[in-house]
Amino acid sequence: MTDPAKVRRHAERVRELVASVVRSQIKDPRLGMITITDARITADLRDATVFYTVLGDAAEQAGTAAALESAKGMLRSTVGKALGLRHSPTLTFVLDNVQDHVKHIDDLLAQARSADAEVQRIAARAEYAGEAQPYRLDEDEDDDTEVDDESDDVASAARERR
Repeated sequence: MTDPAKVRRHAERVRELVASVVRSQIKDPRLGMITITDARITADLRDATVFYTVLGDAAEQAGTAAALESAKGMLRSTVGKALGLRHSPTLTFVLDNVQDHVKHIDDLLAQARSADAEVQRIAARAEYAGEAQPYRLDEDEDDDTEVDDESDDVASAARERR
């Protein structure tokens, strides 16, 4: 069983290594403005998944994916040598659609804001179904004094019996 902290350290190291190699050694013209966002490695340290984002349209994303696939062997050997493991992990590159997720979350937040505004607008026009003050204030004071007198009578009768 592999230590989870060790797996996290190796995943972080894979991310740093791939980012460094992509920045300095890969000269493929298809490679766009790429950012390596995350790397995850399996517990047996055999397979690594590298997440990346590309600035640009779908054509630039496809070109970057092709460039990474063609440089996968060099990246794998560099990562394997640097990690010093018995087996070099296989690398899988996954496009991280952060911008799409951000746009979707922004749309959901806008819908929630408009729904909240609608609820506030409806609540501003709302009226009470019954009286504005459903509790009796004047009569409660009279009832409390009567109850107090009765409880005093009961308490004095109980003392007399003893």
